[in-house]
Amino acid sequence: MAGTNHTEVIEYVLLGLQDHHGLEIALFVLCLGIYCMTLLGNSFLVGLIVLDTHLHSPMYFFISNLSLIDICGTSSFTPMMLLNFLDVQRTISFPSCALQMYLTLALGTTECLLLAVMAYDRYVAICQPLRYPELVNGRYASRWQDKLGTGFANSLLHSILVWHLPFCGHYIINHFFCEILAVLKLACGDISLNALILTVATAVLTMTPLLLICLSYIFILAAILRVPSAAGRSKAFSTCSAHLTVVVIFYGTITFMYLKPKDQDPSVGKIITLLYAIVAPSLNAFIYSLRNSEVKAAVTALLWGGLLTRKMSHF
Repeated sequence: MAGTNHTEVIEYVLLGLQDHHGLEIALFVLCLGIYCMTLLGNSFLVGLIVLDTHLHSPMYFFISNLSLIDICGTSSFTPMMLLNFLDVQRTISFPSCALQMYLTLALGTTECLLLAVMAYDRYVAICQPLRYPELVNGRYASRWQDKLGTGFANSLLHSILVWHLPFCGHYIINHFFCEILAVLKLACGDISLNALILTVATAVLTMTPLLLICLSYIFILAAILRVPSAAGRSKAFSTCSAHLTVVVIFYGTITFMYLKPKDQDPSVGKIITLLYAIVAPSLNAFIYSLRNSEVKAAVTALLWGGLLTRKMSHF
């Protein structure tokens, strides 16, 4: 046992839904469409924020970062998963598997932290609007990126601990991609330390941001209820409704994925994972586009500006 470790496995087999090939074909079509929507929607939102100077504010800086995380997160595993669905490529090399696990965990953790930072932004905007330029400015917005290191350092720690475990030649991953819990199931050594650190990291880096988000919205709700007019309350709530919707989808799918019954069919668990990994990132850009008046105004200005430019070119 002491001489057996993960280096003996040079590639892994991603099992996916191998026993349900018809379902895999349907999922291929669905996931390909959603992935294209994710790339196009989030790329368009980032481009719009860069081009429109009216959107050069901390809030839209955070939104553009969220879109970039969604693009990178889904792109880290979706192309290979699509090949898996077609039964073209079910194997993944050890370095690719290690990189895939590292990126998905790092970007997921970073998104948790970013959603907490965005909640603070909405708290200051509604509860302390006069101090907003002082508390949330360009310097503060850029400083949040220092917290990126937290998510990536956390993922690096887990990756080192996982890949130092003995795998004894086990190479079949019962999942669509190299998800950390699926990889840990291959280990033939003691994973109690991994489980402990993973639990602590989840509590600190996932649940603590959720607690801060909940506290922020408690203060926001109290401030909104003190607004005398219904129109004022509606306007105040509309400034944070998109972020609140994204938080509910993000944490709702995570909770559904990790708190599933132990006797649940593994195939059902894998499909639930797709809700978190594929569907949620595709919705974020549309939520911020459809539920944000400033973004809709920027889209209108961009479209009319383009039409005006084309008309002017004819003269």
